Amino acid sequence: MPGQRQRATGAGEELSPVVADAVAQAGFELEELQVQQAGRKQLVKVVVDGEHGIGLDEVAEVSRAVSAVLDQRDEVLLGAYTLEVTSPGLDRPLTKPRHWRRARLRKVAVRLAGDDGGEKLAARVGDADSDGVELLVDGQLRRVGYAEIEHAVIEVEFKEPPAAEIATLNHEEGSR
Repeated sequence: MPGQRQRATGAGEELSPVVADAVAQAGFELEELQVQQAGRKQLVKVVVDGEHGIGLDEVAEVSRAVSAVLDQRDEVLLGAYTLEVTSPGLDRPLTKPRHWRRARLRKVAVRLAGDDGGEKLAARVGDADSDGVELLVDGQLRRVGYAEIEHAVIEVEFKEPPAAEIATLNHEEGSR
């Protein structure tokens, strides 16, 4: 079976540009494409996202667009395939500025780059731009460049964030 896995990897590499184009034409971005053997069929997993996320109706639209381009490239998949189009999970690392913008006011766990394993921060996300993000760490605002961040993920919260933290991140007068 090792040959089939290699073929699937090659298929993913060959299909990536056409799948990315189909996803982009639907107004989204291809986050990940996996092609692997699943019994007698290929499993094509497409993870898509957008500036403001992606809803179920939009996933269906992207699925139809990707299916159409895959059907035109039947020689790459060598037969039947199962298509799975999904959005990234909540546990997806924050790696792009748009991930940080969408996480605004959310609680995050951040590990900064460093020789000693890096400083670990529990923070709340403020404004983000193309170079970095403002984090609220222990009640203090701290600007962190993306290049300084080794790993970051959203932390699940089951209650509303403290009003004082939100006010600080919204730069409201009297919150400090």
